[in-house]
Amino acid sequence: MSAAAPSIARIIARELNVEDKQVAAAVDLIGEGATVPFIARYRKERTGGLDDTQLRHLAARLTYLTDLASRRGTVLKSIREQGRLTPALEKQINAAETKVALEDLYAPFRQKRRTRATIAREAGLAPLAEQLLANPNLNPVEIAAKFISDTRGVASADEALEGARHIVVETLAEMPEIVGAVREKMWAEGKVRSSVARGKAEEGAKFSDYFDFDQPIEQLPSHRLLALLRGEKEGVLKLGLDIPHANDRPHPAVGLVMNKAGLARKGRPADAWLAETAEIAWKTRLAPSCTNDLFARVKERADGEAISVFSKNVKALLLAAPAGPKTVMGIDPGIRTGCKIAVVDATGKVLDTDTIYPHEPKRDWAGALMTLARLAKKHKVQLVSVGNGTASRETDKLVAELESKMPDLGLTRVMVSEAGASVYSASELAAKEFPDMDVSIRGAVSIARRLQDPLAELVKIEPKAIGVGQYQHDVDQSALSHSLTAVVEDCVNAVGVDVNTASAPLLARVSGLNETLASNIVAFRNENGAFKSRAALKKVPRMGPKAFEQSAGFLRIRDAKNPLDGSGVHPEAYQVVERISEKTGRDVKSLVGDKGFLSKLKPRDFADATFGEPTVADILKELEKPGRDPRPEFRTATFQDGIEKLSDLKPGMSLEGLVTNVTAFGAFVDIGVHQDGLVHISELSDTFVKDPHAVVRAGQVVRVRVKEVDAARRRIALSMKTESSADLRRHSRAGQ
Repeated sequence: MSAAAPSIARIIARELNVEDKQVAAAVDLIGEGATVPFIARYRKERTGGLDDTQLRHLAARLTYLTDLASRRGTVLKSIREQGRLTPALEKQINAAETKVALEDLYAPFRQKRRTRATIAREAGLAPLAEQLLANPNLNPVEIAAKFISDTRGVASADEALEGARHIVVETLAEMPEIVGAVREKMWAEGKVRSSVARGKAEEGAKFSDYFDFDQPIEQLPSHRLLALLRGEKEGVLKLGLDIPHANDRPHPAVGLVMNKAGLARKGRPADAWLAETAEIAWKTRLAPSCTNDLFARVKERADGEAISVFSKNVKALLLAAPAGPKTVMGIDPGIRTGCKIAVVDATGKVLDTDTIYPHEPKRDWAGALMTLARLAKKHKVQLVSVGNGTASRETDKLVAELESKMPDLGLTRVMVSEAGASVYSASELAAKEFPDMDVSIRGAVSIARRLQDPLAELVKIEPKAIGVGQYQHDVDQSALSHSLTAVVEDCVNAVGVDVNTASAPLLARVSGLNETLASNIVAFRNENGAFKSRAALKKVPRMGPKAFEQSAGFLRIRDAKNPLDGSGVHPEAYQVVERISEKTGRDVKSLVGDKGFLSKLKPRDFADATFGEPTVADILKELEKPGRDPRPEFRTATFQDGIEKLSDLKPGMSLEGLVTNVTAFGAFVDIGVHQDGLVHISELSDTFVKDPHAVVRAGQVVRVRVKEVDAARRRIALSMKTESSADLRRHSRAGQ
């Protein structure tokens, strides 16, 4: 641990409301190369049971605070070398808890480009500025006359005062106490205002809600700020930030600047000059810099919220219910280019491919039905996975007709999100997997496989391409990528991975593994056959002790000789199960799955100095249902027949749909009309909803009611509230 580590641990412990020693232990484990999933599941004794959410926050803050400590050292060294570091300043710098606070303190000492203030100092005008600031009783013109100098290029008292003003403006704009106070006043009282740019009203109609808009910056929701910034970026909106005030009175920020600088309007000779200088400092330096700082602050907050929303949606999709090992026909709908078909077996292996043309311009409906029937019968297809893009409802209707005409096929059709399928199709990974397959057919394969196991298929796609975010292209891309990587890692390790069937991309997301090791595992499996035990993984090239320790508990060996190899019990803890076996007189195989017997055992009876009660409790729970999958049971949404386009919708209709995206302001639901409807946060429940994710998740099947349809703007307002008697009466009257 570095010298700064104990204080960092204290700060993080305070934020998480846990003990210092818990954070210190987690920091040590991360330093040893342990991953968050591994620490959360297998090192509970050392961390006092910190969960994955706490550990993710800890890891992020550890990086931030470590960077802050490094920057603090650089700042202290720089000021010390300038000979300007005082004990009081050093104390302030060491107390700074944010990068912004640290940079505020460093601003007066930072090496600058040559400014007007620099030129004025070179002309010897710094003493004039200092004297006027220190003593407002001095007459500015009289004192300035003493600084006239041909050799220094100061021709008059006015020029001297102008130079002194540049120095005072820079001084005021760099005083940490002034900058901090003004910034916080703007945060507490400032309003963001937006207006439409000249001549952009028609072109930017989608931003019409913000053509004449204002809201306190502190209260600005994430989605609204990101919309405003996008409108500004596209040249449609003009944004500003200011504290509301009467135009005929001094700006409130100017009064704050003067107060913090010890200035006042008391009628003294220099008061008017200093007040005017303070106003210039506000207008030219403080207002622009604080506006930028606050937009950056609220943008960072908005990014965090948007990234959180996106991450929750991705997690919901990754942990969506798998249909399981069934033969699936995937259909990637299309019109002119036809519908691409791929049939995969229970393991995801491609059995057959084809293309049908039931829609314009060929309209070979009968031929398409024959092809589908032939493929379904030949390969004993159980599920038909239809992508939800262009021509999806028309194609779904085709499959529905096949189901009706040939019920003996036993088909079940499911509409599946095809977001990201085209990205996968054109990827290097898809090219390696299917080098001789047309790009468009690869999409149908992905659509089929993501029904079998969404997690295994979606890990092959860049999370940002899954398309369930809220302004995901406008947020900090590095932070987004980091968060989504963590989400994928947590999901993969929560479910566990069958090492004998998993693809390299899936294995690469397992704790302790990387792309190289994942590829080595697949290559070793292909060359030597299926792994018979976890111990056999140690033979894989580059699978060292650390990688094995971190990954083994998350890798499953189905039907292994040792049943624990197919469970979430870590190999290092097999001895605990053996201890349980010896003390109870039951062999390991008979223990597995005997919930009644296991539930009567007390963890403390089998704990020791290495494996405490939390770990033993986890082991007993795992033995009840080894390798349990935390994902829900598979269920499909059924779109209502005859409701295929926007014009088919009528207020009051009750429909089943699939949640495609959850945002801070509500949830978008696919009801089968090629345009998702919005269930506003206020319509999600009969009771107050603070966070939509507490009510719905992406991929969930829900029942909604149509509230309103705006055909011109292609907007559908939906509700999940219980329909009131007033609504019922209104609909009754409307139908008469």
